[in-house]
Amino acid sequence: MKSPTMKLRAAALLAVSGLAACSGSGPQQFLSLGTAGTGGIYYPLGGAIAARLSVMDTLRQYTAEVSGGSVENVNRLRERQIDLAFATGNTVYEAATGGLDYEQAVADLRILAPLYPNMTHIVVSRGTTAASLGELAGGTVSVGAAGSGTEQMSRQILEAYGLTYDDVTVRYLSFNESATALKDGALDAAIISVGYPAAAVLEATTTGGARLLPMGAEQIDYLRERYPYYVHGEIPAGSYPGTDAAVPTAGIMNWVVGMADIPADVVQNVVRLLSDDRAELAQVHEMVEQISMTALRDAPIALHGVTQAWVDGNLDGGGER
Repeated sequence: MKSPTMKLRAAALLAVSGLAACSGSGPQQFLSLGTAGTGGIYYPLGGAIAARLSVMDTLRQYTAEVSGGSVENVNRLRERQIDLAFATGNTVYEAATGGLDYEQAVADLRILAPLYPNMTHIVVSRGTTAASLGELAGGTVSVGAAGSGTEQMSRQILEAYGLTYDDVTVRYLSFNESATALKDGALDAAIISVGYPAAAVLEATTTGGARLLPMGAEQIDYLRERYPYYVHGEIPAGSYPGTDAAVPTAGIMNWVVGMADIPADVVQNVVRLLSDDRAELAQVHEMVEQISMTALRDAPIALHGVTQAWVDGNLDGGGER
């Protein structure tokens, strides 16, 4: 398994190669891809995808941007401040339907391609004896960075255990900040929605003695009955120190999203990259191997027209390619 540092370095090398390949090809447009903080998977994977798209598309240069995460990304898409974004299924659904933090639906938001599934990591500090999130009333809990899909989900995760933000001391921390606070004993728990293995969770469990709590089937069923974007999931045994057995938890898909009027050839390249050309992306993070285009059949909102045509021709017309 590559270390987080090696993975980030690989992403940087891919980005450099993308710049080199596109140099001298004449005037270019510059497109940005919203990711998240540097402690998760969005940022290194986004850098690799931006680099590959820059190689595939000689008319444009793509750049991955650090951001606060899914909610910020969708808001910036709506304001036309970025062109592409990664977002969790809950944020995508709530934005398109005008729920939660969205007073008005982002009606033109579209799914371009699937990413990997996120798993809810409930990470508790070394000194915390709780066996369930429900035992942490009165504790200090990181719910994710403000403007992130994790923060949206944290409210729902706590709800499934009969808790609200009023029952805990809330901290709005990024993944890296959460890992540091767990190691320092400044948190009782952090809720982190991310693919596995995540650099921040590895840091907290490896050097900080933190551990993961399982989610109960009752709580996962509660979420699935109320919110259409949750699935039963698990963090495999051995993903982190101390996880000798698989950890059951709630999962949620990640998506590549954009607005309905994004150029068709941009969408075509995104779809082609994630359906047929993932080998270099897998060098950055093994979660790439969990990308399945069949997830498009269960997309929580409308697909972009180009993506829908791909589904019609490749999934509904003869199996996944």
